[in-house]
Amino acid sequence: MNSTRYRLRTAALLLAGALLTAAGPPGAAAAGAESPTPGAESGAAAQTGRGRTVIGDGHIDMGPRFDHGRWTVQIRDDTGEPAVWRSTDDVVLHVNDMAKVEVPEDKSFAFLGAPGDQVWLLPQVQHDGVLWPGWNSQEPRVAATVDREVTWQLTGVQGPGAFILFLNGSFGTPSAVFDGRKKLPQETGIEVNSHVHGNWAFTRPGTYLLQIRMSAKTKDGTSHTDTRTLRFSVGPQDPRKAFAARTPAAATPESPSGTASHDLLWWGLGAAAAVTVLAVVVIRRRGPRPEHTSSAPQHGATEGDAT
Repeated sequence: MNSTRYRLRTAALLLAGALLTAAGPPGAAAAGAESPTPGAESGAAAQTGRGRTVIGDGHIDMGPRFDHGRWTVQIRDDTGEPAVWRSTDDVVLHVNDMAKVEVPEDKSFAFLGAPGDQVWLLPQVQHDGVLWPGWNSQEPRVAATVDREVTWQLTGVQGPGAFILFLNGSFGTPSAVFDGRKKLPQETGIEVNSHVHGNWAFTRPGTYLLQIRMSAKTKDGTSHTDTRTLRFSVGPQDPRKAFAARTPAAATPESPSGTASHDLLWWGLGAAAAVTVLAVVVIRRRGPRPEHTSSAPQHGATEGDAT
């Protein structure tokens, strides 16, 4: 592929959703991010899939579901017939090299890197050969019982590069939903019975683990929450290797990602410093064995210095 075609393809991937949105009525940015048919639920619940699988093409959604009455976050796999819900532990989402693009010169995309930098992008608008992940709150019981919206939080990011999820807004202006380089957790709302797509960007190849939490209150006043890990394999590596990756404990709203380990580090350093100071004080208090048994003034001065 020559450089001109490459740049054109990059611009198409990044801006196609924005152009579609801008063509609509003013203020239709949210509607432009929605996708109408794929993943839409009928009255019959999708089946539950079994076994590990790698998905690298076609449409999937992630979202909350009542599985045998228990609130849980799962992945709805629409790549086969019939559609199935899968445990996040059983899925690796493969971002292959067909998704690799260059950051355009448009300054509004500077948050992805410098112009010409390579990123792996799962775009807001579907493209053949590239995974098309979205999120929805359309599972029948969720749609019928949740009060207003589902709260979606990004609580942790582990990977070799940066992760950014953004939407193409009106007139091509991108709007970040999550940015893993910033303080976590971050959150957004998912309206009941909605289905949305965005741009999933990864700045380096490798395995990424995204810790997410989805919470909601049902109309009977009951609160529900579940925390899961999404596994992405980016680039030419064997995607099945991502199943072996492990993630640290999820952050809580009171303890943002990275804060707990940072505080523990400083607590450990502080404790070590305190022990060192105490040891120095003890040594100085003991001092060298005096040559005379009489209480000479200089010994009193030494003890005073130590205190």
